[in-house]
Amino acid sequence: MASPSAAPPSERRERISGWGGASSAVSSVYRPTTVEDVRAVFDLARTHGLTVGLRGAGRSYGDAALNTNNVCLDLSLMNRILGWDPEEGVMRVQPGVTIRQIWRHAIADGWWPAVVPGTMFTTAGGSAAMNVHGKNNWKAGPLGEHVRDFELLLPTGRVERCSRTEHPELFHGAIGGFGMLGCFTSLALELKRVHSGLLAVEPIVVSSLDAMLAAFEERLARVDYLVGWVDGFATGAHLGRGLVHAARHLAPGEDPEPARSLHADAQDLSTTLFGVLPASVAWRLMRPFTNRVGLRLVNSAHYHLARRHRHAYHDSHSAFAFLFDRVPDWQRALGPGGLIQHQSFVPAAHAREVFTAELRLAQRRGLVPYLGVLKRHRSDAFLMTHGLDGYSLALEFKVTRRNRGRLWALAAELDQLVIDAGGRFYLAKDSTLTPRTFAASLGDERLARFHAIKHACDPEGLLATDLYRRLFPPRAAWRSPGRC
Repeated sequence: MASPSAAPPSERRERISGWGGASSAVSSVYRPTTVEDVRAVFDLARTHGLTVGLRGAGRSYGDAALNTNNVCLDLSLMNRILGWDPEEGVMRVQPGVTIRQIWRHAIADGWWPAVVPGTMFTTAGGSAAMNVHGKNNWKAGPLGEHVRDFELLLPTGRVERCSRTEHPELFHGAIGGFGMLGCFTSLALELKRVHSGLLAVEPIVVSSLDAMLAAFEERLARVDYLVGWVDGFATGAHLGRGLVHAARHLAPGEDPEPARSLHADAQDLSTTLFGVLPASVAWRLMRPFTNRVGLRLVNSAHYHLARRHRHAYHDSHSAFAFLFDRVPDWQRALGPGGLIQHQSFVPAAHAREVFTAELRLAQRRGLVPYLGVLKRHRSDAFLMTHGLDGYSLALEFKVTRRNRGRLWALAAELDQLVIDAGGRFYLAKDSTLTPRTFAASLGDERLARFHAIKHACDPEGLLATDLYRRLFPPRAAWRSPGRC
């Protein structure tokens, strides 16, 4: 990277967007390649009286990686794999290394990332900062449970090495701390041993939300992954109908050709759809259907076709985990307004009641979610966690100029349903939360602990983003002493 002093912030201004496309910001963007580059950007921002927001691959839906009229520190060029131990399955990476780089490096040795989100293009640093979860969360926990240790560059310029035994408070605060305590400069990740590049997948068609929840509970003890697709247009007795995919790892010897399925190229997704259509242009063909009439027809067709094809099959790890990566930039199909996602995490005992109420409320407001995804979760030890013993329902909504205000109002109503049930939210997906609802979900004590750590690690408040300013307004009570 060129010397920051040679490039004042005004000459670095770019417009960047959240992945959902519904929010954007103009920032001065720097792309460091070394730890010293990061320090230099911190110093430059301090000199100009600006804040610094960290950005990985920019896959957060909303404003988590936006920093309006301030500095954006894009870490995507710090993307080297620093070490790999194929005996223990431990990989040390820089923060800009992507999930795709990790699995491609490790798969031939019989290892797969223990936890992956729905796309392989997130970075290790961003994934740890958001403590991403996967389709196996109830079993494997979030990504943070598979981070052995990390090095964190604080805004003060000091580097801290953190683990569960070394600076444990900072370890559990920075993972899931959405980049507000420091910049990851390296992370040691523990991968999962696999004996095949294939998964055994069982599709289960369900006629209602009750049936979907029952299908999950029946399989929790005997599968490795569970995910449910929910048809947001279904009503009445069929409310919440959809399709569950349950998958398990193959046992040793179950795959007759493991060397073939464990080859990295065997995991790469096809660049064409149906063997003909370039995947890169598929989103353009999807756009005419991204309206209420079109999506109602697509969802209905998907459901009824699934009822005719219920046979178990084998699928690659990447094809099962990264379904939407098969259509690059698919979110662009929704048009210039983009999309937002509302993801609710609620205790298992309240899942049926809350999710039923959410689906009915969205339908009554005339804002039917175009996509719904159900997952099972467990609680974890991280400070700013969204995890709990229960379920999440992610609902995606198309944003237009005409419906934007109504969407944000609907989100507030959905938030209240979650709060009343003792639920939580996930900042990587959020675009609409308010300080009140977020504080109600985590509790004042937990937020005060976080702010005490932040004040100790970042006493000048150098690290900030649009999301941080939206959810964490200044509050004197949070300026209590902390340890870092």
